[in-house]
Amino acid sequence: MSSAKPRTGVLLLGHGSPDSVDEVPEFLRNITRGRPVPLAVIEEVKRRYGAIGRSPLTSWTLTQRDQLQARAGLHSYVGMRNWKPFIADTLNVMKADAIERAIVICMAPQNSRTSVGLYRVALGRENCQPFAIDFIESWHDHPLLIRAFAEKLQHGRKAACNELGSKVPVIFTAHSVPLGTITDGDPYEKQTKETAALVAQEAGLDESDWLFAFQSQGMSDGEWLGPTVEHTIKRLKARGNSAVFIQPIGFVCDHVEVLYDIDIGFKQFAAEQGLRLWRAESLNDSPLLTAALADLVQSRLQ
Repeated sequence: MSSAKPRTGVLLLGHGSPDSVDEVPEFLRNITRGRPVPLAVIEEVKRRYGAIGRSPLTSWTLTQRDQLQARAGLHSYVGMRNWKPFIADTLNVMKADAIERAIVICMAPQNSRTSVGLYRVALGRENCQPFAIDFIESWHDHPLLIRAFAEKLQHGRKAACNELGSKVPVIFTAHSVPLGTITDGDPYEKQTKETAALVAQEAGLDESDWLFAFQSQGMSDGEWLGPTVEHTIKRLKARGNSAVFIQPIGFVCDHVEVLYDIDIGFKQFAAEQGLRLWRAESLNDSPLLTAALADLVQSRLQ
């Protein structure tokens, strides 16, 4: 570990994900902070997790932490808002390690009060530890993050185009949020679309080559940010396209929104519409992602 900043640590924050289907009810209660969850919602979420076996979200985040720690030379930690390792428990570990300053990065590059904002609230509520917090609000346009996404896009789309024998249009996606959060001045919609445009430019796409949609709208009442992926697939079909390539730019690793919503749900929907569907690989253990995180840390050390 670095001797220059022996008591500076890095904390990666995430949403969290249950380790098994049986843990889904408790996981959902953590999300709602104890409010009752309709049985139909519990059963549907259990079905989705059961369809993919388990979510690798936590294991990938721990891998990302290990890679960052090796590159940045600082003690690095993971705290999840809704599952183990919980933020509060990780803060206690950091206290035991005599950390005096924490550089905090949310593993959601775009800033929304429904994700990054809630992580920050949890950090503030649970942080009784005597160390300073250096919170990175967003990193949606970091050049190395953009390169990481573009690398995955170019590799996967080239194979899809070769297989189809013609150009395959791209749908960039990010997780939807309640529409009310955006009308209150949340930067999320703007930042997700900025990420998509930068990745498209880096990958050499023309404006006619891509569209943007929001995925994984919630099961709760109220309007959610759109357009949906399903609507956008229908739009491409109406244009005469026979295939689509999806790249989620709001997620930095595989989890249920990727492995179920895209690989199972959207693929089935596309097939029903007569379209083939491919997806870009997630960043997961991408060296460029590690480099982006390390550069964020270095910028705060300077």
